[in-house]
Amino acid sequence: MLHADRLAAFVALGQRLSALVSADHAEELTELAARARNQNNWFDRPNVLVALRGIAHLLQEEALRAWAARYPPEPTTPRLIGLVMAGNIPLVGFHDALCVLLSGHLLLAKLSKDDTVLMRWVLDELTRLEPRFANRIELADRLNAADAFIATGSDNTARYFEYYFGRKPNIIRRNRTSLAVLTGRETDHDLGLLGEDIFRYYGLGCRNVSKLYVPTDYDFTPLLDALQPWHHVLEHNRYQNNYDYNKSILLVNRVPHLDSGFLLLTPGVQLVSPISVLHHAAYTSEVDLLDQLTDVAAQTQCLVSGGGLYPGSFPFGRAQQPAVTDYADGVDTMAFLAEIL
Repeated sequence: MLHADRLAAFVALGQRLSALVSADHAEELTELAARARNQNNWFDRPNVLVALRGIAHLLQEEALRAWAARYPPEPTTPRLIGLVMAGNIPLVGFHDALCVLLSGHLLLAKLSKDDTVLMRWVLDELTRLEPRFANRIELADRLNAADAFIATGSDNTARYFEYYFGRKPNIIRRNRTSLAVLTGRETDHDLGLLGEDIFRYYGLGCRNVSKLYVPTDYDFTPLLDALQPWHHVLEHNRYQNNYDYNKSILLVNRVPHLDSGFLLLTPGVQLVSPISVLHHAAYTSEVDLLDQLTDVAAQTQCLVSGGGLYPGSFPFGRAQQPAVTDYADGVDTMAFLAEIL
């Protein structure tokens, strides 16, 4: 199975997903989304739809071919790559699977118990489109036989991964989160777009903004007004439970905060915020902002700013729409796979 065959299969998968999310396939999509939510009730239909559209976007032919052309078309020797997938948001492990299979290696994947329905469905569709992938994909609970590993988890599970996988080539990912820089000059439209970065997937992803950096004496009123269209997150019972709990903690401990009715804003040094809470920190100058961002760079997945004007940042509303060239933790997965002997 040559590189051109593998590439063509993924292009076909992208076309299949694009068709699935169209109105012509509403019944099939509804059934798939219902099965996903029955397994993990954070995976509601709107978020499943966004995730599938995101995969289809990754697999657009022109961008996919340009990206793949940057790397060797075939490995020196195909190796068995153990992949431990996360399950915090729908299909979060797909990019790693794409890298392993497109690079010419063999995939040995341990799926997250929270995301087996969607991931199995996508891999089954890939195999249906290109049956030769059946001999290149294996789903398993144990990855002992693998020659190299890619594992995504928390800081705690990373220590476990290092213990078991550390003797072989590996990429081990830890906790990361995403940040937003506000200047006070953003339009209402800009601030509204930021809601996508905060609330998509109910804030459960590492690409969700969990902390704001704002000028001293920043007026949060326009931001809170612009985020009002996202009030529907409270319709999810688990989100509302988190909101009620975190609000009570802030009130009991007399922690200063702003309350939009579905989002709690509070000053804090922490990067990661609980569901329904957004931390913020003030900066006094561009130099001060750069210093603060530099201090937390190792824990930052991505940065967003109005129009993507801040160096290295995504525009508001785009944090959850990575390109195929946007690697988790900034580690080039394809380059790692190309170097495995």
